[in-house]
Amino acid sequence: MIDYAALTTQDFFSHADLVALLGATDPKDIALIQKTAERVLLENCGNAVYYRGLVEASNACSSDCFYCGIRKSFREVNRFTLSADQIVECAVLCSKSSYGSMVIQSGERGDKAFITMLEESLRRIKEETRTKEQPDGLGVTLCIGQQTREIYQRLYDAGAHRYLLRIETTNPRLFAAIHPPEQTFESRLECLSDLRDIGYQVGTGVMIGLPGQTLDDLARDIQFFEDHDIDMIGMGPYIPHEGTPLGSHACPPVEERVRLGLLMIAATRLKLRDVNIASTTALQALDPIGREKGLQFGANVIMPQVTPQEVRKDYQLYPGKPCLDENAQACRSCLELRIHSVDRVVGYNQWGDSVHARKRQSSETGARE
Repeated sequence: MIDYAALTTQDFFSHADLVALLGATDPKDIALIQKTAERVLLENCGNAVYYRGLVEASNACSSDCFYCGIRKSFREVNRFTLSADQIVECAVLCSKSSYGSMVIQSGERGDKAFITMLEESLRRIKEETRTKEQPDGLGVTLCIGQQTREIYQRLYDAGAHRYLLRIETTNPRLFAAIHPPEQTFESRLECLSDLRDIGYQVGTGVMIGLPGQTLDDLARDIQFFEDHDIDMIGMGPYIPHEGTPLGSHACPPVEERVRLGLLMIAATRLKLRDVNIASTTALQALDPIGREKGLQFGANVIMPQVTPQEVRKDYQLYPGKPCLDENAQACRSCLELRIHSVDRVVGYNQWGDSVHARKRQSSETGARE
């Protein structure tokens, strides 16, 4: 019998402790973990939820991941690429909505035309979103997959300062089972290292409830976040896509994947304390109030949709994605109500960098001085 009351009072969590947290099934134990994770969040990061206006810039992809609805060999996708003007227009909308930050996400592609277009977009965003409230313009996170170090550097120099590259799983065997041979676990690690060396705030994350995944795997994922000094975490329950090779494999029931997704947020918060953690749309896809629950279990970032409505339906990594038909203003109002419903506030006009990143950067500046 695990004493969750004693476990949640700890400051240090071993691998066995993390497995125990993730294995909780009794509603009373889960409620105790939730309340503790929420308290740790409020003590270390405050009450604010930070917005990242999400712009899906392209669903063209050079990779063939076995779980992804926009994988390159999936022929039923209507491919699109936004122009620099469209991306900047989305950024201006974020700025006018006081979001403070945005995410530019795409399929994995490093072709010259696309990267050049992103560089132009980033430089224009920094110029065209400067306001009295945000004299440095919007904060920008990129999520465009594995790239060369040269491309990472170019985009950093153009104005991006955060980068999310999900590891998806830190079990090399499981990683190989869900990716084609040309995508290796080692190359993903090298990219994460390059991003940190360049100066990005680095984010990663995993899918939760993959076929063949264990609680040991998930606990090791959390340890990986700590070992690699990760600043921000984006993770959510795995949702099978029937048009993919992995889509026919058995995975845990929806209720179990939602429970595990929430407990992963809580356990990560208890272990890492001051990182940013997103409450993802995948939670809401499986539970109508999944994102609110994510906030209550320790998340502090939400990504409102600002992708042009006419192409939103073509960017579906998994089925059941919410907010496909909602305009940006409606999405803003809806999310604000959801956030207020769990006694949190929106951190408007703020980049919302993680406390963890700010501490590290302050320490590095002090060391140089």
